[in-house]
Amino acid sequence: MKLQGPAVRLTIFVGEDDTWHHKPLYTEIVHRAHRTGLAGASVLRGIEGFGASSRIHTTRLLSLSEDLPIAIVIVDAEDKVRAFLPQLDELVSEGLVIIDPVEVIRYVGRTRQAAR
Repeated sequence: MKLQGPAVRLTIFVGEDDTWHHKPLYTEIVHRAHRTGLAGASVLRGIEGFGASSRIHTTRLLSLSEDLPIAIVIVDAEDKVRAFLPQLDELVSEGLVIIDPVEVIRYVGRTRQAAR
C-alpha cells in the first residue's frame, strides 16, 4: 500500500478499562481498522491524564489507577478514515475522537526477511 502526501490522523482517546464484549475496547478498534484495510493503527498507553469526568488517572505509586488513558492513532487517506467513523459511533460511548490533517512523508513496511 502506498501512502504519501496529504492524509488525516484519527485519534481515539478511551480508558484502559473500557471493554467491548469482554475484550479491551482498544483491541476491538484496532482489529476493525485492520479488517477495514486502514493503513495502520497504534495503541499508546498514557501515564497520566484526565478527561470529561475530570478525574485524574495516573501510574504514580501512591495514587495507582487501573483506568489509564489509551490513545489509538490511525493515519490514512481522509475518505478511508471518514468511512470508518460509523464503526466508532457503535464502539465508543465515552471518550474523545479527533481528526487532524497530516502530511505523510514516509510509510514503508518491513520486508519479510527483515521482520525476523
